[in-house]
Amino acid sequence: MAVLVGCRVFFQAFRPRTANLEGARRLHDFIPHARTKKLQHVRPTANGGIRQYSSDFKSGDDLSVRYLDGEDSGIVVFGINRPKAKNAISKNLVKMMSEAIESVKKNNKVRSVILCSLVPGIFCAGADLKERAKMHQSEVGPFVSKARALITELGSLPMPTIAAIDGAALGGGLEMALACDIRVAATSAKMGLVETKLAIIPGAGGTQRLPRAIGVSMAKELIFAARVVDGSEAKSLGLVNHAVEQNNSGDAAYLRALELAREFNPQGPIAIRMAKLAINQGIEVDLTTGLAIEEACYAQVIPTKDRLEGLAAFKEKRPPRYKGE
Repeated sequence: MAVLVGCRVFFQAFRPRTANLEGARRLHDFIPHARTKKLQHVRPTANGGIRQYSSDFKSGDDLSVRYLDGEDSGIVVFGINRPKAKNAISKNLVKMMSEAIESVKKNNKVRSVILCSLVPGIFCAGADLKERAKMHQSEVGPFVSKARALITELGSLPMPTIAAIDGAALGGGLEMALACDIRVAATSAKMGLVETKLAIIPGAGGTQRLPRAIGVSMAKELIFAARVVDGSEAKSLGLVNHAVEQNNSGDAAYLRALELAREFNPQGPIAIRMAKLAINQGIEVDLTTGLAIEEACYAQVIPTKDRLEGLAAFKEKRPPRYKGE
């Protein structure tokens, strides 16, 4: 019964809400002069429009949220943009990302989310240690809890999430990527959970997600040694799904992530969400319970209009037009 209730609650996320911006294909085109000028944070409004934070919201450019359109409609790109801090995780970035995640979580028009960096050579350098140094000891625990909750929310998004790692992903930056369903890295990108160098441990899910990704023994080795690996080694370890040679623009991983999102886009969006739920919940339990979870999730797709559209399209020998209904 708990499984059925969980799937039913999850299924309620499919309420229509649209929010599209003119699509960008390369990171340079993300927003004009994205690599040289500050970006504004944008959010969808309740009626499907776009709201930009006013200029007095001083740190609103730490994160850019882009809703692609045209053939890429349904793909949302989160672009971290803290060049002076190497995209380090600050209080404000946590706040911005939490709001962005909340906005897409309830939007059934969103079919996939790409998390990337707009700063060349950097994905995310982990915690903002300069900000951390100014915190009172009593503030550190609550902040880490908020960062952990943010990464948990990222991992709990109902649609596929793809981390595009075109540069260094260290500490909390790698933990953020580990919360995504799929990781794509440039071969030159550096990755590692390096917290033991600072006499602490990964505190935002790294000790739990890394072993699930690459195995317990290897995860222990990397964490104990605070070892940093490149994209090629990360691929051999199973830490990333794809490793691609970096291009002159520095966005090879992003472009590969976009290709993957385009592969997901034509498929039934409710089916993909239910498949993700079945996999994520099922992998944590025994096989019998996992099969029950799969059955409960399958039951959610049976009454959908998309399932009927898929059958009709197959019969008529045409591409299906899924609406997430």
